[in-house]
Amino acid sequence: LMNCGTKQKAIFLDRDGTVNKEKEFLWKPQDFQFIPGAEKAIKIFNNLGYIVLVITNQSGVARGFYAEEDVIKLHCHISGLLRKQRAVIDAFYFCPHHVDGVIEKYAIDCDCRKPKTGMIIKAEKDFNLDLERSIIIGDKEIDVLAGKNAGIGEKILIRSGHPVDEKNTVADAVFGGLYDYALFFKNRAEQISPDRSGSRL
Repeated sequence: LMNCGTKQKAIFLDRDGTVNKEKEFLWKPQDFQFIPGAEKAIKIFNNLGYIVLVITNQSGVARGFYAEEDVIKLHCHISGLLRKQRAVIDAFYFCPHHVDGVIEKYAIDCDCRKPKTGMIIKAEKDFNLDLERSIIIGDKEIDVLAGKNAGIGEKILIRSGHPVDEKNTVADAVFGGLYDYALFFKNRAEQISPDRSGSRL
């Protein structure tokens, strides 16, 4: 439900290499594998009151490897797996474009392919988000750059996908993986408001 009064805060997640194991041009549900701990991490973010959103570049559509419908089917599959763990991704955003694409309608220089901000700006409107109080997490520099370009308050780079250059990044911090960050984030949230954690009486 939209809360029109107060702006909401979100955690933006890259998909491949962040939520699931990196596999080039992944589109088949049977090839999908969560990175260990990813479901638990998403559940932690849910429980802390954050909207959880995936933003992913899917140039495989422009390159003719799979269709937009295939991306949507995979995202439905991911949602179904998460539901079993009582975890939720509130929405998936994907960019099907690439300037070198072979399918003409997708072979454009768009405004949504990360590190551009189109997907983030759409999500901001869809969910009435406060980007300064939001977080972006990804395994590539383009993920944290997209966050910086959109004015997202906290930018986290993780090592579970592509090799990262920790010395030359716009990220605010680097963590091993999504679950490592989620545990850190949960502890920090509980220190700020111990009365809400339930476990600290």
